[in-house]
Amino acid sequence: MIDNKHKDPLHGVTLEMILTHLVEKYGWEEMSRRIRINCFAKNPSIKSSLVFLRRTPWARKKVECLYLGK
Repeated sequence: MIDNKHKDPLHGVTLEMILTHLVEKYGWEEMSRRIRINCFAKNPSIKSSLVFLRRTPWARKKVECLYLGK
């Protein structure tokens, strides 16, 4: 029998889903305090943040860790 369970806790979760959840939970101001990046502090939007996070692996990792509660 094949085990279809994925060990990656982010499997099937898009970056947009993660970001939307975090913004609903914390808001942009708290997000910018927790993760010091300008796209959260100055004129924040989901779209601009997604562009930055997709191009910046270290920032994306921090967002994923916040989402996972690490």
